[in-house]
Amino acid sequence: MSNPRAVIILAAGHGSRMKSKLPKVLHEVGGRSMFDWLVGLARDVGAHRIAAIVGTQTPLVKEHAVEVLGGGGVAVQEPQLGTGHATGFARDILSDFAGDVLVVFADSPLITSETIERVFAALHDGFSVAVLGFEPENPGAYGRLVEDENGNLTRIVEAKDATDAELAIGLCNSGVVAASRDLLFSLLDEVTNDNANGEYYLTDIIGLAVARGLKAKAVRASSDEVLGVNSRSELAMAEHIFQQRARAKALADGVSLLAPDSVYFNFDTVLEADVVVEPNVVFGSGVTVKSGARIRAFSHLEGARIDEDVVIGPYARIRPGTRVKGGAKVGNFVEVKKSTIREGAKISHLSYIGDADVGANANIGAGTITCNYDGFDKHHTQIGDGAFIGSNSSLVAPVQIGDGAFIGSGSVITKNVSADALTVARTRQRQIDNWAHEFRNKKQNL
Repeated sequence: MSNPRAVIILAAGHGSRMKSKLPKVLHEVGGRSMFDWLVGLARDVGAHRIAAIVGTQTPLVKEHAVEVLGGGGVAVQEPQLGTGHATGFARDILSDFAGDVLVVFADSPLITSETIERVFAALHDGFSVAVLGFEPENPGAYGRLVEDENGNLTRIVEAKDATDAELAIGLCNSGVVAASRDLLFSLLDEVTNDNANGEYYLTDIIGLAVARGLKAKAVRASSDEVLGVNSRSELAMAEHIFQQRARAKALADGVSLLAPDSVYFNFDTVLEADVVVEPNVVFGSGVTVKSGARIRAFSHLEGARIDEDVVIGPYARIRPGTRVKGGAKVGNFVEVKKSTIREGAKISHLSYIGDADVGANANIGAGTITCNYDGFDKHHTQIGDGAFIGSNSSLVAPVQIGDGAFIGSGSVITKNVSADALTVARTRQRQIDNWAHEFRNKKQNL
């Protein structure tokens, strides 16, 4: 049985290379801030406690961390004297915790729970300290993980201090470390700042543990997983990796992506088996699509539930608060916001439906809009089952259209319409013969 788990998220960095007013760790990958990715990772591996270490230069990070974790889970590192120094600020937060602790960085959003399980498993298998390592194509300036002939980790050496033989090592340090709570802080007490930068390095605990006769383990991860985001280009790389993972998972789950590289997912997108997604579709946050639905090309969905056998698009925009029920159709150049489209209803083209309930098997003609906003408040439109709304109609909310009612094309409806009634609300057509000819002559002779 595994020990209780805690996770320390180091989030005190400035992120100046992002060149952004928004703190680095609040930038999003897959619609989720990098900080929240690490919180999600901690929860996915069953962490009993989560501690975040933030800096004084990024008050927005502290504000967000407190919102997510509560004030008792957040500490401010001041001054900032290295990763070991930062980790030590979690001591009070975890003062009553007994178990294993994982230290991660808030700018590494791609680490998977499966990999972290292997890190914790190393502690369970008798290693006192576990470090997450990776083998990049170009090790460059990364610290090297030095192992003995038995595969035990003996030390971490920085590239600038490494010998030629050590520089030839391909296994590099990601910075992610795990140990028991008591051992972690005991080792941190021995870390000094006797180095060129005058900082306290978390990596020093490996050599200190080995000096005590304890065993350390390097757990391998892919280079993609441990990508640290420090610039806009690296943020784009992380987004690309996330999207590739999401596409691969959708395909493996039985979703048909006709042009996978053109479909963009959010971290919480849910697509069931036998959904078909055509090219150039974007899923924003909070979208669930049920089996048998088809999302046609160039559609954008956010905050919506799409039920079985629904067709969306092409070129549709589905906005938050929308539910499209079984067998309904929302066609090209249709925008739907905060509305329920019931079973079998059809909104085939060129319409705006907002703050509305469209009844089962209703038909909404091209150019129909629900006029839901009066400049101050939003109002509701109720369209009954089987109603037929003629093309180019304006329904001025609040208004109700009864079951089976017909609205004549071009109508502006401002009053409720009874079930099965025909309502036409437009002026009578009038013709003035020869008017256009006389108008043109008048203008041309000015």
